[in-house]
Amino acid sequence: MSMLNAIKTADDLRADIASAAKARRLAMNITQDDLSKRSGVAIATLRRFEAGGPASLDTVLRVAEVLGVLSGFSGLFPMPEARTLDELEQAPTRVRASGRDRG
Repeated sequence: MSMLNAIKTADDLRADIASAAKARRLAMNITQDDLSKRSGVAIATLRRFEAGGPASLDTVLRVAEVLGVLSGFSGLFPMPEARTLDELEQAPTRVRASGRDRG
């Protein structure tokens, strides 16, 4: 597989995720109606998602939870690793913003 073929667009990934979710649902012998009820996602939204249409992150996560694959999202945005001691020492320290004075 060439590097060019490995690059996917957001639309490609959305279609792949929808297809994989539908295949997993069918493999688990769960109907769309049952998945809708168990996930709290409206049946029309679920059908649109499985057809490759747009879905909110909340919808995808709810479906993933019922299908037992929610943990797959935990590594989606890993923290970059420092490669040298200097990079580690120069990494900015996160400072929490103070609350607004409501007085």
